[in-house]
Amino acid sequence: MAMKKTAAKKSPAKKAPAKKPAAKKPAAKKAPAKKPAAKKAAPKKKSTGAKRKPNAAFMKAMTPSASLAAVIGEKPMPRTEVTKKIWDYIKKNKLQDSVNKRNINADDKLKAVFNGKKQVSMFEMTKLVNAHLK
Repeated sequence: MAMKKTAAKKSPAKKAPAKKPAAKKPAAKKAPAKKPAAKKAAPKKKSTGAKRKPNAAFMKAMTPSASLAAVIGEKPMPRTEVTKKIWDYIKKNKLQDSVNKRNINADDKLKAVFNGKKQVSMFEMTKLVNAHLK
């Protein structure tokens, strides 16, 4: 005779008696909400009329080489003026690349300054121009 195995029945777990919620204390009255204090603007520094002084190295008059003088002129001038004059020349002759504005297309005068390169970036241009200043 075949005996049937019966699964052992688990007795249901005894549940802990439900606890009653603790009696609530009456809520303390909250103080009325205060409006946040308006932020005060930082006091402006009084200008004494003295403007920021430029770096002396930039203001030192530099003599351009012959090839650079053909573009900006022969007289000595600070580096800042040299850069301004070159950009004036580039804009006047429409030498800035139309697709990538950071590139400068050199004409015959600028090729001498750019060491024979047809096109340079504006960042490379300053490096090449500085080599032509004494």
